[in-house]
Amino acid sequence: MIKKIVSGGQTGADQAALDVAIKLDIPHGGWVPRGRLTEDGPLPEKYHLEEMPTANYQDRTEQNVIDSDATVILSHGKLSGGSAYTRDMALQHARPWLHIDLNKMSKFEATRKISAWVAENGVEILNVAGPRASRDPAIYDNVLEILEAAYTLTLGAEKPIPATEAPVSGKGADRKLSTLPKTIDEAVDQLLPVMSLRDKTTLANLTEDKLAFLKAALGRHIRNRLALWCVTPELMKSCMNHAAKTTLNREEASMVIIRELWKTLKKTHVLRIVK
Repeated sequence: MIKKIVSGGQTGADQAALDVAIKLDIPHGGWVPRGRLTEDGPLPEKYHLEEMPTANYQDRTEQNVIDSDATVILSHGKLSGGSAYTRDMALQHARPWLHIDLNKMSKFEATRKISAWVAENGVEILNVAGPRASRDPAIYDNVLEILEAAYTLTLGAEKPIPATEAPVSGKGADRKLSTLPKTIDEAVDQLLPVMSLRDKTTLANLTEDKLAFLKAALGRHIRNRLALWCVTPELMKSCMNHAAKTTLNREEASMVIIRELWKTLKKTHVLRIVK
């Protein structure tokens, strides 16, 4: 379980990590160059980072690696510059590290991978690194979404879902559906038997606002495993009636089904966290 998020305070990935910590009320910290140096000027005081005795970016990068249990680096493409140096410091100091290349995986896949990796390594203090905003304008929003979802999955599930999905076993798991569902209820009834306990628990313990983030990825998951990509006219009509809309695309129809599946699982698979 993550108990603290650390970063170097730079724009982009660093500040996204700190903003997730603030939003989720997770303690945060880390080291920043002397003068609270960032590419946009001094780091705002809302970020509780300590100043290094020097203004050298590499010094603060190394210290954040040393002071953390593990480091995750998120980027679009191969590591370079400060991100590559962060990796080098993790190797030098024998700290676990993980590179998430968002050019090679979806945000949902990244969420699953980080959640599993944090659990496997027993990470409590997580150092987050990646490119600055001027080098990658999209990195802030992506890191924000991924880390928030990863923390939610790790907290909400009895065990975080694995980075790669294990094969489903059990009666009927290997057969293809002979009949595509014609209603939302039929779709939910066909989904439940082939979902793993871990996936059921994870979905049940998400808050409703998190479903929107997982829409695309879970939509693909459902379509791929249950042949719901080719939505039947009957099922589409059921989704439109349920949503009180005259038109829906396949993504929107999948979301209607996911929401009903979530409501069903919340009755049976919600975990009560004892503090």
